[in-house]
Amino acid sequence: MEKVNQSEKVRLLDGYVTNRNTSQRPSDRATMVGISGDQSVDSGQTRLKELGYKQELKRDLSVFSNFAISFSIISVLTGITTTYNTGLRFGGTVTLVYGWFVAGGFTMCVGLSMAEICSSYPTSGGLYYWSAMLAGPRWAPLASWLTGWFNIVGQWAVTASVDFSLAQLIQVIVLLSTGGKNGGGYEGSDYVVIAIHGGILFIHALLNSLPISVLSFIGQIAALWNLLGVLVLMILIPLVFTERATTKFVFTHFNTDNEVGITSYVYIFVLGLLMSQYTITGYDASAHMTEETIDADKNGPKGIISAIGISILFGWGYILGICYTVTDIPYLLSETNNSGGYAIAEIFYLAFKSRFGSGTGGIVCLGIVAVAVFFCGMSSVTSNSRMAYAFSRDGAMPLSPLWHKVNSNEVPVNAVWLSVSISFCMALTSLGSIVAFQAMVSIATIGLYIAYAIPILLRVTLSRNTFVAGPFSLGRYGMVVGWVAVIWVATISVLFSLPVAYPITAETLNYTPVAVAGALAIILSYWLLSARHWFTGPVSNILG
Repeated sequence: MEKVNQSEKVRLLDGYVTNRNTSQRPSDRATMVGISGDQSVDSGQTRLKELGYKQELKRDLSVFSNFAISFSIISVLTGITTTYNTGLRFGGTVTLVYGWFVAGGFTMCVGLSMAEICSSYPTSGGLYYWSAMLAGPRWAPLASWLTGWFNIVGQWAVTASVDFSLAQLIQVIVLLSTGGKNGGGYEGSDYVVIAIHGGILFIHALLNSLPISVLSFIGQIAALWNLLGVLVLMILIPLVFTERATTKFVFTHFNTDNEVGITSYVYIFVLGLLMSQYTITGYDASAHMTEETIDADKNGPKGIISAIGISILFGWGYILGICYTVTDIPYLLSETNNSGGYAIAEIFYLAFKSRFGSGTGGIVCLGIVAVAVFFCGMSSVTSNSRMAYAFSRDGAMPLSPLWHKVNSNEVPVNAVWLSVSISFCMALTSLGSIVAFQAMVSIATIGLYIAYAIPILLRVTLSRNTFVAGPFSLGRYGMVVGWVAVIWVATISVLFSLPVAYPITAETLNYTPVAVAGALAIILSYWLLSARHWFTGPVSNILG
């Protein structure tokens, strides 16, 4: 068949969009398949064709595999362990125990709204494709452009942050294994940490170059590892610790001794929420994996919702278990302790040392966490590469044809290596300034949630009367849940841009708004100077 040009492709996609909005509901599609007598047709693949895309990736993921990828990226062992200091410093156990449910509840609203949209548009493009479909012809290109770039840059920042956290955790494990900070233990330089980070990314790229069936198996192991790891640690650490906190302390102690000049209880609590909100992030992976998921219009939404819900429950259990071992917050946060101020590492180490005279058991427990963080980074690269694949398929990225290629195993291997390379470059900023690196990875939370909110906002405004739900629908509650999600994202975007220390200096300034504003400026400049002349949003490739 002769290839069609770009404008013809766009018109083809416009036709699919029109059909989507006016004539054919997902339930009608299912009925049509039944009438034809072909019960073997995958509903997700059928819907993908209706949306204007041909099947290029291998569709082999079960609903559990789809869930496993998002659950592994959320990874409560990763998020809570690596940011526990934040919650402990700002509010202590009260912020940790109650703040988790505050952030978790509102995040579930975001997830429910995303799941509803995912059910109608199960494509690897995920958020940016949704924005294009929900914005209408006039605003589709710009909405898609903004959402896509915030999404992919946020994902790269997540990968950089997760794997850098693993490199730091490995450094702490080595430090404790060689005697601790007070016993002459080995502390690697910043260059050692960045080298470890690069090695981890390289391994993740190799693993993500394997067939999706292998990644699916590893992903299932990762999910089970996270589930069992949480159960083991939330029970074992408090059980081993010889001195435990009282229940009253755990549920009522509010730490105001943060040493950064902030005394307002509300302000402190809000800053402590960052740990919870940072952790429950990355569940859009279920959407990005829909073109490889069986019956994606049903199982994609299930993956999003179950990943968030189970993470909330298991995460709270992990937080609660660890909080019962917190008796001296200033000591745990002190850089003079054996772990150099890494609170959870010090808790694990002290638990076994107080009981058995040796902290070896605590180091082993840190190893359990390290494996979970490794799986988290691996799944993050998987999600990154699928987003890059889809975005380049629609011509949005420089050298798009290169990143859109798939190998003989139907894996977008070039997109995999692009993702790890950019994540490594992001981490290099830590060599110049840890403040610069923190600003970079702040996009991992705020940038991603902006990308989450844009299609939801469009769903409850421009498409409030035209949106056609898929098999998963919130029904009459869709508008309410959607508005709650949008307002929550707007709220945290402001709150997490507030100063985190006083007086404000170059070293204490919260550079999050600077980083996000900078990203927005670059994305919009690229749009105004170039992309608006050629980027038209999602493009059908069925006849390409």
